[in-house]
Amino acid sequence: MRRREFIALLSGSLCSLMPPRSGRAQYEGRLTSRIAYLALLPGQDSARVKQRLDALGHVEGKNLVFDFRSAEGRAERLPALAAELVQANPDVIVAGFGTLTAEAARNATKTVPIVFVGVGDPIGAGIVRSLNRPGANITGITGQGAELGGKRLQLLEEFTPGIQMVAVLMNPETPFAMLSLQELRSAAELRGIRVKVLEVRAAEQLSSSIEEATSAGAGALMIVEDPLLLGLRSQIATLATALGLPTVYGSREFAEAGGLLSYGPDRRQLYRRAAELVDKILKGAKPADIPVEQPTKFELVINLKTARALRLKVPDRVLALADEVIE
Repeated sequence: MRRREFIALLSGSLCSLMPPRSGRAQYEGRLTSRIAYLALLPGQDSARVKQRLDALGHVEGKNLVFDFRSAEGRAERLPALAAELVQANPDVIVAGFGTLTAEAARNATKTVPIVFVGVGDPIGAGIVRSLNRPGANITGITGQGAELGGKRLQLLEEFTPGIQMVAVLMNPETPFAMLSLQELRSAAELRGIRVKVLEVRAAEQLSSSIEEATSAGAGALMIVEDPLLLGLRSQIATLATALGLPTVYGSREFAEAGGLLSYGPDRRQLYRRAAELVDKILKGAKPADIPVEQPTKFELVINLKTARALRLKVPDRVLALADEVIE
């Protein structure tokens, strides 16, 4: 056997004995990353992550495998779906909007890196030890939900001056809901406004809960956003308008669905940033060393059509602050 042939044969034998790199596969001769995405609800958020990953050079079908699982709104399915994704040996798991997906992913693996998005209170929920040093195999971006209640209440007062009671629609099973409610109560007390809490744990409770707001004498409605209520945004907007309740939301999706106004983090930016954290991890960064980030861009969206339906005049100073106005 010639020397060159022997070296080629030996090299091939050694390569066949080497174990595959964890979380990676060979695709058309190129190193392929596998990203898993766990969602409570179906939606466009995963598409935003993929779009940004594509711009960063991780292209699905070329050097990226993207595994998507949605619980279709059934939170009890999340643990099994998370375990299923872990079995595929991904490089990174993205836990989509909300605390429940982050908890399911964290409970499913202590080794696969996790990037969460939109967790309202990651420390209080026990997802991370601290924002600066999250520890373990997880990092991500907060939704900063609790701290925005006072600002949303202030905006709502612009539309309903002299309001005496605000109803707050919330899912008490959302981990950060009570923190958000506490902050909102404090802001309302400073303004001399009473708070009526309406609890919704399932879609079938929505109609009766919102109707309770009017029977209690509430002059407006606020939403403590979570995946359940986000999935019910069209129904909420329709019911609130039909009952004549000016309503403020935390996400532009509500305003786009017919809600009066929304003020909160630009979720499109959150998911683009999540993709950038994934890119960092793929390049060797450890989640434990990546500080949890807070939103840096907030947006005010006003639906003028809904304002007209509610016979409300949008104050000029609020209109001037709007990032987007829906006609």
